[in-house]
Amino acid sequence: MKQFFNNFVGNPKDDVLSGLTVALALVPEAVAFSFVAGVDPLVGLYGAFMMGLITALFGGRPGMISGATGAMAVVMVHLIAKGNEIGLALANPVENLGLQWLFLTLLVVGGIQILAGVFKLGKFVRLIPHPVMMGFVNGLAIVIFLSQLGMFKAKDATDKMVWIEGTPLYLMLGLVALTMAIMYFLPKLTKKIPSALAAIVVVAAIVIFGNLDVSTVGSFIKEGGGAGLEGGLPQFQYEIFNFIDTALANWQLIASTAFILAAVGLIESLMTLNLVDELTETRGSGNRECIAQGSANILNGLFGGMGGCAMIGQSIINVNSGGRGRLSGVTAAIALLAFILFGASLIEQIPIAALVGVMFMVVIGTFAWSSFRIMNKIPLADAFVLIAVSVITVFVDLAVAVIAGVIISALVFAWESATRIRARKSIRPSDGAKIYQIWGPLFFGSVQDFNNKFDVKNDPEFVELDFMESRVTDHSGVEAIRGIANKYLDTGKKIKLVHLSPECKDLLMKRNPEFATIIEDSIDDPRYFVATDLADSEVLYNSFENFDTAKK
Repeated sequence: MKQFFNNFVGNPKDDVLSGLTVALALVPEAVAFSFVAGVDPLVGLYGAFMMGLITALFGGRPGMISGATGAMAVVMVHLIAKGNEIGLALANPVENLGLQWLFLTLLVVGGIQILAGVFKLGKFVRLIPHPVMMGFVNGLAIVIFLSQLGMFKAKDATDKMVWIEGTPLYLMLGLVALTMAIMYFLPKLTKKIPSALAAIVVVAAIVIFGNLDVSTVGSFIKEGGGAGLEGGLPQFQYEIFNFIDTALANWQLIASTAFILAAVGLIESLMTLNLVDELTETRGSGNRECIAQGSANILNGLFGGMGGCAMIGQSIINVNSGGRGRLSGVTAAIALLAFILFGASLIEQIPIAALVGVMFMVVIGTFAWSSFRIMNKIPLADAFVLIAVSVITVFVDLAVAVIAGVIISALVFAWESATRIRARKSIRPSDGAKIYQIWGPLFFGSVQDFNNKFDVKNDPEFVELDFMESRVTDHSGVEAIRGIANKYLDTGKKIKLVHLSPECKDLLMKRNPEFATIIEDSIDDPRYFVATDLADSEVLYNSFENFDTAKK
């Protein structure tokens, strides 16, 4: 509780100012993602407010910003379009059935994410290798950059989006450059106010008082089909419960969308948490973040928001602006709601160029420029993973990119580990027994090489397998030991297994009780678990009891 309180009073000035900066940057992002998903901009803004507030208060780490995101918006499109299509085909047509389905789906999404936190699945973010992380941030920086290029387009006479030219283009570029210059040079003079906030205020003042004809937040919303920012408080969506029957009739679509949304949201949130951990040199809680994200999505479903997850760009803006406590996220969320309730007319005058300039600086700060320097100094497999994750993030999806990167890295690790199994062979002078000293990990990938180490036919009458320098990591390894031991026994030869962990012994004897005569107990036996479903709690308990008894 004391730490929670300190997150609000430890750095109030910087947290409030950085929160205001983030709120300004959230507006066009939330509106743009609403257009992507095919919903009203206010649905996206409400979603950003509720996601931001709940995760700021109860999320896995202070300073991280959540809201409506593009990664989840692109998944929602099909659900909303299909729902609207079915709704219009009903006997009593429903125009917004897709939106109602989205709210119901968010309830399921929230439940899945909460369960992920309860079962502590958030810890798996630690399994993400560094090359995957670098590829992720590089791909994300490129995605943010490409998304901002859309702001350099406008509708022509035929309502087609075309690149702006001439004076509008030069004016846009000039304002973007001015924003970036202020953000670069101001911290060299003073760090008392966030450079991003100062840049937005200065550029907005120039546009407003200079009466410059440039694209603003208001014009951006209107060009996208929205009516404006102004709205009221989020309302409880009683009507969604009237459409449960239609949703259950299409449960496969609802369920598949919910699982994809939950997975995308968790992956992006946990990756963002990992990135902010590195930037702030602190550590957050992935499991707590899962529960907070799930709770926020349920609230979105009940009160008419489009849902979302952590936002990397806004989180970096917050951290770079000095936001370290939970107060920064709370300020951003409340300021966003205040814009909707009271400040719509003012916020709509902010030039898009200022916000584009801020995001360009985020791109520069996000991209891991060091990856170019180290590319020829790291293993070829790591370089491939880094590039692959970056490319997949840009052309497919960041969640798919992270999963693909982890799988590739895991396969590379398994392959390299599989080649490290060794067997040092020697003859014991006292009795002529052949000793196999096994070295390296014994698991599913190294089983074949392990089996090839033995010459059962030509070995002497007595053989000893020493596992002191090996580690049996899974059930495949246990089965490999059982198989080779049976081969020697079937030929009438004697074999002894030494320095196996207590769990390995129990697993072997569970399948072959006669192995009790060939397994040697020693006080030096290693202690570790084997990843197998066969090891129940009673077996593990007894194995360690036996070890402690032998040691005494």
